[in-house]
Amino acid sequence: MTSTADSASPEFGELRAQLDTLATEAFRSEFAEIDRLPTPEIAKIMNGEDASVPAAVAERLPQIAAAIDAVAQRLAGDGRLIYIGAGTAGRLGILDASECPPTFNTDPTKVVGLIAGGPSAMVSSAEGAEDSRQLAAEDLDRIGLTAQDAVVGISASGRTPYAVGAVEHARRLGALTIGLSCNPGSALAAAAEHGIEVVVGPELLTGSTRLKAGTAQKLVLNMISTIAMIRLGKTYGNLMVDVRASNEKLRARSRRIVSLATGASEQEVDAALTATGGEVKNAILVILTGTAPERAAELLAATSGHLREALSRTAD
Repeated sequence: MTSTADSASPEFGELRAQLDTLATEAFRSEFAEIDRLPTPEIAKIMNGEDASVPAAVAERLPQIAAAIDAVAQRLAGDGRLIYIGAGTAGRLGILDASECPPTFNTDPTKVVGLIAGGPSAMVSSAEGAEDSRQLAAEDLDRIGLTAQDAVVGISASGRTPYAVGAVEHARRLGALTIGLSCNPGSALAAAAEHGIEVVVGPELLTGSTRLKAGTAQKLVLNMISTIAMIRLGKTYGNLMVDVRASNEKLRARSRRIVSLATGASEQEVDAALTATGGEVKNAILVILTGTAPERAAELLAATSGHLREALSRTAD
């Protein structure tokens, strides 16, 4: 329990003053009695609040696009994409990173998520961890951060020491740095080469940044990973041709993707996938060009996995 003395401490007063300046922490007086409303009305209000988030993201598309192109350049080499944050922000980064291997067949070490307090903080709070710049530097050093990597610091407030410290440390080492926050003029954006501030305004529940701010962060992280993978040739049009068929659902999806890309019969699709060891890109190349499976693998290796480029080489 916080004592009156604690509440009156200089540190408490300074923190409260900082929070009072943040758009995400502002009090919405019009919702002061929201707990007295019927559930359908609360749901309608919340849905209306959420509807404003895509527009806020749209205002930052130039900055987002520039950051994505820079990330793709690092990933095209030996670099990694590293998300880092505390609390909800850290969890969102880990979620996005964890979805890249099954979706794009990336090496699990290529896109990484770090959270203040370590893996256990995914399901329980890590008291004090978010307040340490040094902890962020140690976490990045532990995974061997290099100048080839891209680091995305995530913080709704834009002032979380763990996220800001991560970006500062990464930038000192020469890594690409991106700061994603939901407040204007944030320390996080200022510390990064690419500052992205998606200003969603005050939350329905005062200070609950898992709401609009969390939704905005999820949308931007979706863009960063998805579009970077498109740039890397992980898709063919809007087909996920690098999908990893690790279960029956994904095996069915692999067959469907090959069918959509080629228009081939079910028998042709199954034969091509069998001949190429289940590799979707290879199977498409075999069907569309009549290339032998071994040659298809060579062409894709020579084009860094870009199916369109491999197809164009067979037409030369």
